[in-house]
Amino acid sequence: MKKKDIDYFRNRLNDRLEELLSQADSTVSGMTAQKENFPDPTDRASLEADRNFMLRIRDREHKLIKKIKKALDRIDNGTFGICEACGEDISIARLKARPVTTQCIECKTKEEAQEKALGL
Repeated sequence: MKKKDIDYFRNRLNDRLEELLSQADSTVSGMTAQKENFPDPTDRASLEADRNFMLRIRDREHKLIKKIKKALDRIDNGTFGICEACGEDISIARLKARPVTTQCIECKTKEEAQEKALGL
């Protein structure tokens, strides 16, 4: 992979990481702020449902943050863009669509087919 491609993906991953971390900070500060006391149980339930939904989103983002950090580590150690399954180069188009990927499209397709066959 060319240096300009590596720089592009490093910048893209770093930008996304910063964005996710800033959102996480705002969620934490929003959840620690004093909440109103709702006398209506329906209002309280709605607030709790919204809060649980936000926590699920943040959990998914936390997993993405870990994947981004691993992708940045792969950039640093020179293995970014190389399929972990077959050792071939991952296409630039695939990396642009999913920069945290660790497998080429062929290996990922095979893996998903095996998971489907096993009922996972």
